[in-house]
Amino acid sequence: MKAKPFVKWVGGKTQLIDQLEAMLPADFDQWENVTYIEPFVGGGAMLFYMLQTHSNIQSAVINDINEDLTTCYKVVKQFPQLLVDSLAEIQKEYYSLRSEDSRKQFFMLMRTEFNTKALDPIRNTTLFFFLNRTCFNGLYRVNKSGLFNVPFGRYETPMICDPNTIFADSELLQKVEILTGDYTQTLNHAHGNSFFYFDPPYRPLNATSSFNDYTKEAFNDLAQKRLKDFCDQVQAAGHHFMLSNSDCQDGFFDDLYMQYQIERVWAARSINANPNKRGKLTELLIRNYI
Repeated sequence: MKAKPFVKWVGGKTQLIDQLEAMLPADFDQWENVTYIEPFVGGGAMLFYMLQTHSNIQSAVINDINEDLTTCYKVVKQFPQLLVDSLAEIQKEYYSLRSEDSRKQFFMLMRTEFNTKALDPIRNTTLFFFLNRTCFNGLYRVNKSGLFNVPFGRYETPMICDPNTIFADSELLQKVEILTGDYTQTLNHAHGNSFFYFDPPYRPLNATSSFNDYTKEAFNDLAQKRLKDFCDQVQAAGHHFMLSNSDCQDGFFDDLYMQYQIERVWAARSINANPNKRGKLTELLIRNYI
């Protein structure tokens, strides 16, 4: 069983993996003792791909400001069997509910419990997985108070417990250091041949298309500029980086990253209130190498 993301995540990079692979440094496989670093790990599609594809990656560092998410990574890494047992139990309970109303009521109870923010890591991760599988579209979204607020998704028998994926992911994560907090701390963990892949909250294409509510902290244009300054620090330290973001076509990123390599790639987008704006759109890949 191949390792893969254990949660659904808006903006996941599974569909772009081939294009991201093609944009890696041409001699990447000749590098020795590589440290792979993702300051905004999200669902981890690129992480799991890189660790399974490039054997010269000896260690990895991931970070996210979302503590519930990084707790998931830590639990999958350290306690896969306990997590599988807990997920099997909640899946059995959910599957036993015969009506949509009873499933919705159970979902709301679990959401309320999750939002108490007073759970042990196994229970917190169990409910994170459960809500991710049973909420609307598998979204992760929080309000300004940091509380999960996605509504019920009306799924009868979703895959809540996937032991094969959890055990495969746990094995790969043994070489991964998991950080929680501001992304700038990742530079302290870069050494030797380090490669950074940035997948930050995307800049909205327009005023109504924003979906970056993964945390209660906004990722606005000032945050995008701060990230660019951090990329400059990575560059000055002699490391390679690649960064993904939306193609707003207003020149914002073209101006901001003008000293770096900017490519446009095609990607499908399904998260938009306007159905006419779903489908194939260009995204940006920015690199500090040719």
